[in-house]
Amino acid sequence: MIPKLDEYKKQFELKSDDAIKPGLEAVEEALAKVGHPEKDLKIIHVAGTNGKGSTIAVMEAVLKEHGFTTGVFSSPAIVDLHDQIRLNGVPISSEELSVVFEEMNSAALSGTLTDFELLTVAAFLAFRNAAPDYILLETGMGGRLDSTNVATPLVSVITSIALDHTGFLGNTVAKIASHKAGIIKPGVPVVIGELPKDAKEIVEFEANQKGSPLVVYGQDFRMDPQEIELFEGMQNFELPTRRMKGPHQAINHAVALKALLQAGVALEQENVATAIRNVQLPFRFQEIREGVFIDGAHNPAAARMLVRTIEEEFPGEKVDWVVGMLKTKDYEETLKILAPLANSFTFVDFPHPQAARAEDLQAVCPFGDSTIVSLEKIDFKCNEKYKKFVVGSLYLLSGLVRQ
Repeated sequence: MIPKLDEYKKQFELKSDDAIKPGLEAVEEALAKVGHPEKDLKIIHVAGTNGKGSTIAVMEAVLKEHGFTTGVFSSPAIVDLHDQIRLNGVPISSEELSVVFEEMNSAALSGTLTDFELLTVAAFLAFRNAAPDYILLETGMGGRLDSTNVATPLVSVITSIALDHTGFLGNTVAKIASHKAGIIKPGVPVVIGELPKDAKEIVEFEANQKGSPLVVYGQDFRMDPQEIELFEGMQNFELPTRRMKGPHQAINHAVALKALLQAGVALEQENVATAIRNVQLPFRFQEIREGVFIDGAHNPAAARMLVRTIEEEFPGEKVDWVVGMLKTKDYEETLKILAPLANSFTFVDFPHPQAARAEDLQAVCPFGDSTIVSLEKIDFKCNEKYKKFVVGSLYLLSGLVRQ
């Protein structure tokens, strides 16, 4: 479900399937029909269970501070499909997107692609038209069979690997790692964050098979958490206090800087510091009013990172949780991870075809005090004693933005 995509499809008489169909053949054929726009772009390709959006946001901010123009393709939508394709930090305009959809109509792409494949082709066309200096390309799901995996990047990035999308990617970290490692291209460097041992071994094997230099967090580069945070890699940078909180964000920032250096971008201390000082990604430990935060912790790994961040920022405090998740996620395990910090739980019904029912979340919650509300009835007032965190699906959080 990509907000507003159907409006463009109707206007330009394009049909596409809303199913998920992993594979590259259809999108490769479509790109050939529109002249392979993906081939002439300087791309950094980013996969990972968590941390993709944060890592891309940091790279986007750092590139901007150095005077480079950027294109970003990300998912899911925050408001609608326009913000999934960003040019110089700004969602693509309806005029720019209309030009792209007219190109796809003229190339007879109707009925040949899924929704996400169609949007992927649209992104590549938009980038060809705008010709930004660098493209930051986020995988939609997995990597090996994701429609973004048709490009040959300057550098491939794998931020993290954990259980998620198990229905499509497999029910073990090793199987998921195989999908993520699929973005590695022959001879192209790959920068990786902190990965579980079995996942790292699979990525190492794939990199060796393809002759791709592997650059590893904690081994080839790191973030040193001193009073002034220090990035240590090909260059060293002293970093100011980050707006994006948590130890996991330190790793994401390090991966972002290393990926840019590995891609051959010349970075300057002052510009890096300015970018880090100001960059913020929506829905990542985002305070929307005093004492009220939203965070897209939508799986167990993300929940663990959120809990660590809360413990670091607000030691000893309890939280009023407001939770809405997709039924495709491991919500029972996620709730177990959140429960030790809970003062209360509120579960939310929100409009999405894969949304878990609030009563199903409540049924497996290991914490006794809980209520159920609709999206419209979420209370955004903070209890004087407890912080409030609205967490879970980005579809829930983006729905709140659109209210």
